[in-house]
Amino acid sequence: MMTQSMLNRWPIDPAIVILSLGVITLLLLIMTIICVVQLNRLYRRYDRFMRGRDAESLENIIVEEIEEIKELRAQDRSNKDVMKTLTRGVKSSYQKFGMVKYNAFKGMGGNLSFAFALLDMNNTGFILNSVHSREGCYLYIKMVEKGETDIALGSEEKEALEQALGY
Repeated sequence: MMTQSMLNRWPIDPAIVILSLGVITLLLLIMTIICVVQLNRLYRRYDRFMRGRDAESLENIIVEEIEEIKELRAQDRSNKDVMKTLTRGVKSSYQKFGMVKYNAFKGMGGNLSFAFALLDMNNTGFILNSVHSREGCYLYIKMVEKGETDIALGSEEKEALEQALGY
């Protein structure tokens, strides 16, 4: 009686082995079906993407997009240079002002005299003082350097400077 089966020699019941192999086969079949479904979905997306296009036209589209990106980068650099130039111009232009109207001589009637301060971003500029009298109008200018003057200021000039400085 040498006709013993190999399955009979295992310490495990052969039915359990066959059942386990069946479950593994079923799992592999399910995984295969999932992969086929995903592959079909991917193929449909690829087909929609490529519809009406061939490899050469797709390459042309990509080259055109790259050229457009290069142009946009050049424009961006140009715009940045213009912004730097404008920023420098704005910093050196007069941006702050203060004005005080006053009556220089009592009894003259009307506030025809004025003090006008004009400053740039660094608080550098000038103060104009126009004094109106019966004999004429006199105009004085005093230079301002970083918010300070070397010459003593009148009360109206101080007030105009303080307005320009934002005090």
